[in-house]
Amino acid sequence: MAQTIDPTILAIAPDLSPWKRSIRRFFSHRLAALGLGLLGLMVVLAVFAELVAPYEPNRVDIKVILQPPSTEHVLGTDRAGRDVFSRLVFAARVSLSVGIVAVGIYIAIGLVLGGFAGLVGGRVDNIIMRITDVVLAFPTFILIVVIAGMIGPNIFNIMWIIGIFGWPGVARLVRGQVLVLRELDYVVASRALGASDARIILRHLLPNSIGPITVAATLGVAGAILTEAGLSFLGLGVQQPNASWGSMLSDAKEIAFLAEMPWMWVSPGVAVSLAVLSINFIGDGLRDAFDVRGSARQG
Repeated sequence: MAQTIDPTILAIAPDLSPWKRSIRRFFSHRLAALGLGLLGLMVVLAVFAELVAPYEPNRVDIKVILQPPSTEHVLGTDRAGRDVFSRLVFAARVSLSVGIVAVGIYIAIGLVLGGFAGLVGGRVDNIIMRITDVVLAFPTFILIVVIAGMIGPNIFNIMWIIGIFGWPGVARLVRGQVLVLRELDYVVASRALGASDARIILRHLLPNSIGPITVAATLGVAGAILTEAGLSFLGLGVQQPNASWGSMLSDAKEIAFLAEMPWMWVSPGVAVSLAVLSINFIGDGLRDAFDVRGSARQG
């Protein structure tokens, strides 16, 4: 969702560095700033879950099974008498961790493969791109479901599975950036002076590709969170008694719970929606912040 950036930013502070200008452009994007605030709140709750949660998330109490929201249990209790709010807070730690770690894995793979494909070119580029095409030819989510069922569902396997199959898009993005940047004068001069491919990638190409890569990584976290939620909903993700937003939704998938006990599914559903929307807003803000051509037109 694109939002018009205030055209007075550059006029007010023409002497700002490019990074400071990008930061100002980002925070002038109101939805991005709102998303950053919401995501920051979720991260704080996840990090300090032990202090925030009023109950131990896996504590079973048959005396309060399926209780509606009350002063004692602000979001009610589930079928095992566990406090929904406490599980929601601890689930944020799991779901956000899966998103961040999985994206970190496939960003690293995509950077390496895409960087060398774009810089070296020729047969290396052709081989890497054909492998990328093969991976993209498979329905990713179905493939993840099959592999998760084969190797066993747990949080660490989910991180690796999502990470291993998420890199093709990043590799193509990085390759496209490198194909443009490698023809610039300073890159050609570095190669003429004997700089290695690895040095050219690390010192010249990747720093100048950081904008698109950051946007892709940010949006990728939202996709990874949704994938984990889907896997956990199907019983192939985080396993009981541990909580993730997807596994909490899975607990409430029966018709009786959906119709008569909405507190069991509303809060994790809202949490997933807010997290994904916040990350998408941040991605939109980063895209505008790093869009040099857009800022130049506005300047």
